[in-house]
Amino acid sequence: MGLPDTQPPSALLDRLRGFDSIVSWYGSNRDEFRSQVRRLELPFEFFPASPAGQAVPRIHCPPNDRQDFIVIHPFSSSPRKNWPLDRYQELARRVGMPVKWCAGPEEQLENAVRIANLYDLACWLATAQIYLGNDSGITHLAAAVGIPIVAVFGPTDPAIWAPRGEQVRIISGNLAQIQVDQVLKAVNDLRAS
Repeated sequence: MGLPDTQPPSALLDRLRGFDSIVSWYGSNRDEFRSQVRRLELPFEFFPASPAGQAVPRIHCPPNDRQDFIVIHPFSSSPRKNWPLDRYQELARRVGMPVKWCAGPEEQLENAVRIANLYDLACWLATAQIYLGNDSGITHLAAAVGIPIVAVFGPTDPAIWAPRGEQVRIISGNLAQIQVDQVLKAVNDLRAS
């Protein structure tokens, strides 16, 4: 239902019209989506995803000392949002600190840390020196625990979808053209700060 020139299936519209209210953060920066919702007379309420002047989202984990490792999570909800795995592997060889790979239960990656409970995962991420990943939910989770983040963005707009925080660095562009040296520089700059 995100495309302004499409007509959603009538069964979906009937279902959506059955709600008293639908809360959405998706449409806060999408004029075309809000216009379509109004045209279809759907009961949406829109809220900004990251309101100006409000605190950056935070997840509070038990205090733990940061350990000397970087977490790399090279996946996302869509393969087209993933920086090539071989570039993450090259970066891991060159970063000059221990690397712990992180993956979900369905993602193919040998020797990866896999923690199913998101709060437990957040608390483990909070012990890392730095996190590196794509535009993904796990990247947002890592940012929410307050560790330094380097996020690689390709087809999505980081102005809308990037995690927030003072220690978040975004590398964006055509994923095939983003070089290891660019990402390594962002990692090293965070390590030095």
